Amino acid sequence: MKGAKSKGAAKADAKLAVKSKGAEKPAKGRKGKAGKDPNKPKRAPSAFFVFMEQFRKEFKEKNPKNKSVAAVGKAAGDRWKSLSESDKAPYVAKANKLKLEYNKAIAAYNKGELVQSTTAAKKAPAKEEDEEDEEESDKSKSEVHDEDDDEGSEEDEDDDE
Repeated sequence: MKGAKSKGAAKADAKLAVKSKGAEKPAKGRKGKAGKDPNKPKRAPSAFFVFMEQFRKEFKEKNPKNKSVAAVGKAAGDRWKSLSESDKAPYVAKANKLKLEYNKAIAAYNKGELVQSTTAAKKAPAKEEDEEDEEESDKSKSEVHDEDDDEGSEEDEDDDE
C-alpha cells in the first residue's frame, strides 16, 4: 500500500483548503459590510502623497517610455527617503493644510449625517405603513385567487363522484 494516503492526511488536507471569499456568510445576527457613501469627503493625503503628485510629473517628463507604476513608486520612495527634513517641510506643510480642510469637511458631513438620520427615522414609519398596505392588498388578491382555486377543485371532486 505504498503511496496511499492515511486518514489523518486527508483530514489535514481538508483543514488546509482555502475557502473562497464569496462563500463566507456573516455570523448570525450580523449584517454584511455597509456600502460606502459617495458624498463622504475623501481623506487628506499624507506628505508623501503630496510629494508623489509632483514627482510623477517630473518622472514622466524624464522617462516618457516608462509605463511601469512600480518603477515610479520605487523611484519616488528612494527619493523621499533621501530628502532631508528641511526638503520635506513644504510637503508636510501642504499636507497639514489639506488635513485641516478635510477635518472641516468631515465635521460638516457628520452634522449633515445626523440631520439625515433623524429625518430618515421620521420617514421610516410611513414607509412601513405603505409596505403593510401593499402586503395586505397582495394578500387579499392571493386570497381571492385561492378561493377561486378551491371552488374549482370542489367542482372537480363533484364530477369525479
